[in-house]
Amino acid sequence: MAELLNYKCPHCDAPIQFEPGIQNMKCPYCDSEFDVAALKSKDEVLNSQPADSFEWDEKASEQWDETNDEGLRIFVCKSCGGEIVGDENTAATKCPYCDNPVVLSGRLSGVLKPNYVIPFKLDKNQAKQSLKDYVNKKKFVPNLFRSENHLDEIRGIYVPFWLFDSDVDAQVSFDATKVSSWSDSKYNYTKTDHFDVFRKGSMSFENIPVDGASKMPDDLMESIEPFDFSEAVDFQTAYLAGFLADKYDVDKEASIPRANERIKVSAEDTLRSTVSGYSSVTAKSSSVQLIKGSSKYALYPVWILNTTYKGNKYLFAMNGQTGKFIGNLPVSNAKLGALFAGLFTGISVLAILVSKMAGLL
Repeated sequence: MAELLNYKCPHCDAPIQFEPGIQNMKCPYCDSEFDVAALKSKDEVLNSQPADSFEWDEKASEQWDETNDEGLRIFVCKSCGGEIVGDENTAATKCPYCDNPVVLSGRLSGVLKPNYVIPFKLDKNQAKQSLKDYVNKKKFVPNLFRSENHLDEIRGIYVPFWLFDSDVDAQVSFDATKVSSWSDSKYNYTKTDHFDVFRKGSMSFENIPVDGASKMPDDLMESIEPFDFSEAVDFQTAYLAGFLADKYDVDKEASIPRANERIKVSAEDTLRSTVSGYSSVTAKSSSVQLIKGSSKYALYPVWILNTTYKGNKYLFAMNGQTGKFIGNLPVSNAKLGALFAGLFTGISVLAILVSKMAGLL
């Protein structure tokens, strides 16, 4: 049985056909022309690209030795289920995730021992100062927020992360354009030439982090990256003393899709960086093959700060190793209004000046 093969215009997705007069393929809708040989080679490359393949080596995690939790207690928030680690003398505290008070009871048990931990390098006072500096740098924060906001809670938390290592082979096809413009006495012309660009290469990734705590917003955790893994040490419970900690509740298998996504995007971006000399470059298709992959489990230091303004809660996070700070802030409508009013006034004055100059001509 004969197989039907349809060619579509890469620019407008309309069917294209061979035009004998020009000996090329042509789109009847946008008038784009395509070299027949180029389309054939393009099909061969695209058809040869295998599907994405991500296979990770299974590695049994080390069970936590009961002797490791001596002197530590695990406390469970009955509101959100967040798990908190404190010392044996802690009696009551607030949940760092939902800010609700919790009664502390129970033993640290049933958690898997992390492979590594990055100890806190920055203390609570530095976190408080970073919040002040962060607020002062923002122009549209209400003045009352600067003077009246108060810090409800500040906690140093060891957040669980899955770290992924992998070698990959990747190939990406791009649609690249070159735009040229010219004019004559009657018209302005713009010409856009399209090119098929292919790149392939091998690369390695190490310690790609994926947040293993569902209570922590992923975007918040990724915003305070990177962490410097060269300062990681073998895990010891002593590093947790004086801080909170949470075991992972997003296991490795559930974290792999996010790791795959980050690897794929990074591989495409790396190959994209090798394409230059064009007006625009857009990835059209890609294939990423994971050669070997492995994972480990680590705890990373994060300062979580909560503050209140006019009844609303605002959450901030600081990398406890590097000091990178991020969070959401209120915006002053009055300051925004003044900005737009100034812009409108400037535009109005400019329009009046142009109008007067036109009247003089």
